[in-house]
Amino acid sequence: MTGTVYKSTGSWYTVKTMNGKFYECRIKGRFRLQGIKSTNPIAVGDKVDFALETKNNTETGVINRIEERKNYIVRKSVNLSKQTHIIAANIDQVFLLVTIDNPPTFTTFIDRFLVTAEAYSIKTILLFNKVDTYDEETLLEVKYLSSIYRTIGYECIEISATTGKNIDKVKALMEGKVSMFAGHSGVGKSTLVNAIEPSLDLKTKAISTQHSQGQHTTTFAEMFDLSFDAKIIDTPGIKGFGVVDMEKEEVGDYFPEFFALKQDCKFNNCIHVNEPKCAVKDALEANEISYSRYKSYLQILEGENEHYRTDNYDNE
Repeated sequence: MTGTVYKSTGSWYTVKTMNGKFYECRIKGRFRLQGIKSTNPIAVGDKVDFALETKNNTETGVINRIEERKNYIVRKSVNLSKQTHIIAANIDQVFLLVTIDNPPTFTTFIDRFLVTAEAYSIKTILLFNKVDTYDEETLLEVKYLSSIYRTIGYECIEISATTGKNIDKVKALMEGKVSMFAGHSGVGKSTLVNAIEPSLDLKTKAISTQHSQGQHTTTFAEMFDLSFDAKIIDTPGIKGFGVVDMEKEEVGDYFPEFFALKQDCKFNNCIHVNEPKCAVKDALEANEISYSRYKSYLQILEGENEHYRTDNYDNE
């Protein structure tokens, strides 16, 4: 039998077949030996083949094959730095939720996420949530950040999951697609999903006032079928986003505004740091590319030594 993984709890996977039936499935141990360094060999969104078995009058499935993935979003495993964690697979687009405060989303986090999405050719849309709660100064920050990312080519939408502002725009973009929602804990992912599809009634929690950080409400990634021909993958809140599997020479290719200038650099293997006649550094000096983006780029180049779970965003 063949189906799509809708939920993973680490050891069991909920798989939906083409005829709409759900089965609880597990995997055979050999998956862990196929050179997959991921903490989770199977992710939500994976297409899998499985065989049914009955034990103690309970019918379950054993997954014996993963079909080739169209794409996936991967990050460093928080606890095991040498391993990766696949957040979801076979995604049409990602909505990255951003909040200026309560909790703050820093540009370093946004850029790391975007670089990974670019590397796997996944379209990302930035949703600036909670705009109904911001004062004038914070709204200016939203406009400033939106202008940075719009200039690069990313769609940016100001939304409020609680008042419903621009939720219709988000729904229109989701039709006919598998969309993943991502962001820090507390940015309002579950509230947004509930605004889009109230019948799901996902759990939401208040922001922890002690650290103004969100509390985890989603423990595992899970896919949902929506009433308007769309699928959504809700993901756990991400604290830090470690970039994996990138050579220094290719990181700049996943910053679209750097890639567009690459041909004008003197050296075709320019990594835009100390080389002479670098078009990216010239554009930086001319304020044609954002300093925060360049800073994120340098941090990714620094690699393992850089503490990717902490953000040090300078307000410019």
